Parts: sequence; structure tokens; C-alpha cells
Amino acid sequence: MALFGTDGVRGVANRDLTAELALDLAVAAAHVLAEVGAISKNRPVAIVGQDSRASGEFLEAAIVAGLASAGVDVYKVGVLPTPAIAHLVASTGADLGVMISASHNPMPDNGIKFFAKGGGKLDDALEAAIEARLNEPWDRPIGRDVGRVIVDESAAERYIYHLLSSLNTNLAGIKVVVDCANGAASDVAPEVYARAGAEVIAISNQPNGLNINENCGSTHLENLIAAVKKHGADLGIAHDGDADRALAIDAAGNVIDGDFILAILANEWKVQTVVGTVMTNLGFIKAMSDAGISFEKTPVGDRYVLEKMLANGHKLGGEQSGHIIMRDFANTGDGLLTALQLMSVMARSKKPLAELAKVMDRFPQVLINIEDVKKEKLESSKAIAVAIGEYEAKLGTSGRILLRASGTEPLVRVMVEAESQSVAEEIAQKLASLVRLELS
Repeated sequence: MALFGTDGVRGVANRDLTAELALDLAVAAAHVLAEVGAISKNRPVAIVGQDSRASGEFLEAAIVAGLASAGVDVYKVGVLPTPAIAHLVASTGADLGVMISASHNPMPDNGIKFFAKGGGKLDDALEAAIEARLNEPWDRPIGRDVGRVIVDESAAERYIYHLLSSLNTNLAGIKVVVDCANGAASDVAPEVYARAGAEVIAISNQPNGLNINENCGSTHLENLIAAVKKHGADLGIAHDGDADRALAIDAAGNVIDGDFILAILANEWKVQTVVGTVMTNLGFIKAMSDAGISFEKTPVGDRYVLEKMLANGHKLGGEQSGHIIMRDFANTGDGLLTALQLMSVMARSKKPLAELAKVMDRFPQVLINIEDVKKEKLESSKAIAVAIGEYEAKLGTSGRILLRASGTEPLVRVMVEAESQSVAEEIAQKLASLVRLELS
């Protein structure tokens, strides 16, 4: 099984993702990127950040040791969102970025994401090359040639400045509740929204190393919904553990997911094309068609969305999960940037979020996550393929089905969309039962 998944290397920290593996990955990455000319031969520079997980502390130490031992100068920026690392790599001209995070996964997990020069994620070929080079013998630099380690205390402020520079509208008059998931955005998100002019109420912004994503953040919206109603806020913003995505809550407590946010921005900016994924809701695709905006589809993963955007020169793309890429400002999903731009539309239009969200009607969608199955057998199951074909014929153009093995978690996802909730539920439950039977 490949070590790299949809978004870097992930696993249970200190069991799957050990200090030894982290060190070896850092060394292999330095060697591979140097050989393909992606980093400098003389004194290459890397930026290393992390989310708030306790395991990030020892993994950071291992990664920094691996990079420095390979002759790379390392700037440690501490706890910052994943998009902050991407931005800092691009803005400083650094050769490599490393983010230690498992995003929305539970606290015992952790992960390692690499960013190449320019701030983009590594492509599949480079990740495969790094994996192939693990544990190989190598000539170690000595003396003046070993890397140095520097603590960069100004990184957060530079990232905040970058975010604020994307705005041309003051957010005065907007009251927002932000759920920081006790994660990487716990300090910078409330700070940047307040500096932009909004009245900010922060929740789940007290990370202790153990409480990241614990009944909070973008995967647990109940507390945010309650807080928006309690405080009479105009909206709520939910970040995940590393803050590369954002979901919104309107004043009445309704969830405004990434498809709605993308539709609002696409219409506001009058783009010609928007990029989504195979998980993008049919209601979004229909709304874009009605607005004269073309839609291009990719596999799940913001890296694939970005690849399509770069290849075809598109400026806006994203995922239902809240990863939104705005190439005028960044080359990666950035939850804080997304929230700022969404609030900016509200401020300029003087319309509540619920009214803006009327830009699309969401098709009923049922998503079932099936754990404890052999996900690698999914592609070879003829029974599942036949069942999908039969249900797709039944739905016709009024719905769709997607079964896929998760690239970041040990499970299979069953997604069904239809014009009615009952039909979507029925088909999804039947397919889920078949998956459990076939892949057990």
C-alpha cells in the first residue's frame, strides 16, 4: 500500500507515523527535490509548521533533524494553519515546506504534508520518488555544510498581513462566531477577523495538545450552530484542525457548505469556469449552468482541483468540504481566506448569508462512511459494479452515485444524490450493505 494518501502521509502518531519515519521522509524529500532541481544545491531553505496536536512536538523535532542533517536550513514557525506554510514558502522563496497535521482527523492521528518551491503541494510522481528513497544510504554533510535551525517569530504576523491584503471591504457591522477546532487557527483566525473589522466571538480556541477536533470544528457543527443563535450572530465559521477549509452557518443555524460558498463567490466574481470534484453537488452544477458558468470536475482532493486550475488557467475552485482555492490570492485551500472573502461579499452586498445562499438549491445527498472493510478490494468487486450500474440507470439524470475508498482514512464512502431524500437514503443504505458484505 502506498505511503502517501490524498493529502500527504497520515496515520496514528507513534504507531504508524513514527519519529523514525518522519526523519527518513524529511531526508528523502530533501534528496529527491534537490536531484530534480526543485531546491537549491547550496544552502536550501525549508519552513516547518504544525497544528496543535501533542504528537506534533516530537514529529517536528524529527523532521527538523532530518532536514538539517541533509544540509537544509530550517525555519520553525510553530503552530500555524496549513495555508500559512504554503504562503510563507511562496513569499520567502523557500525551497520546501512541511506541515505536520492530520487536518480533521482525531487527535491520536497526525500527518506530514510537503510543499514544493512556490508553495504548491507535491505531485504524485514526486511523492512516489520520496517513498522509494526511504532508508537509502547517503553521504552526510559535515561541518559548515549541515543545516541550521532558526525560530521564525514573525511568521504569524506576515501571514495575517497577507490575509488582510486580500480585502477591499471593511467587515464592520458583521458579527461572526468562529469555531477554531482547538487547532492551528486558534490564535490567528479570531485576530484576523477582528482586524478586518468584524465583531468576533471565538469558541474552541483553547488548544491543549489533546483537544483538537474534539466535538468541535468543521466535523462537529452543533456547538457553532448553538453559539450563532445564542449571540445573534450574522454567521458562524467552522475551521478544521489545520484550517485549510471553512464551512459556514447562517444566522438561522443552517449549514452553508463548500458548494454554496463556491457558488456565492463564482457569481460575485463572475468567473467563466469553476472547478469542483466528483463530490460536488448536482445542485451546484445546475446553478452554474443556469448562470452561464462552466464546470470542470476532478477527483477528490484540493491538490487535484489546483492541478486542473493551473492547467487550464482557472481562478476559482473547491470542494464541498470547504476547501476553496482562489488563485488571485493563494495556490492552496485557505479556510481563513475563504471566510474573509465570504464575509466581504456579505458586507458589500448588505445581504444576509441565507439570501446569498439562494444562488443554488442543494440536491438531497446521503453520505455513509463504512469502516472495518477491505477498501483495497472495492475496485475489483463485480457485484458492487453491477449494483451501481443498476441504480444509476434508475436515477438517470436526476441523481448520481459515487463509491470511493478514502485517501486519508481507513474507510469506504458511499454517496448518493437524488431529487428526493427518501430515494437517496434507500439506495445509499442498500449499497452500504452490499459494500459491507463484499469487502468484509
